[in-house]
Amino acid sequence: MKKFNIKKGDTVYVNAGNDKGKTGKVLEVLRDKERVIVEGVNMVSKHTKPNSKAPQGGIIKQEAAIHISNVNLVDAAGKPTRIAHKEVDGKKVRIAKTTGDQIK
Repeated sequence: MKKFNIKKGDTVYVNAGNDKGKTGKVLEVLRDKERVIVEGVNMVSKHTKPNSKAPQGGIIKQEAAIHISNVNLVDAAGKPTRIAHKEVDGKKVRIAKTTGDQIK
């Protein structure tokens, strides 16, 4: 299984595609497909049948997955950054390349 620098709950910047320039929180990482679902990015219309969640059915808007290479992690300053890994106190942590700060 591949390892990625981006995890669920991270704030990311979209650097390619129709939503280029937007930022959002990662809702899900799809490791086998190398994709992420980002809040408010790549919205698609989905036709649904009536069910308990939506008794009327109809068209709902929801996020679709985008390729993980099209997003960059956002550092504490709010700028997109690349990631380095470093061992601190026996634990492997992520470090922002732009500022050198540890990513929580």
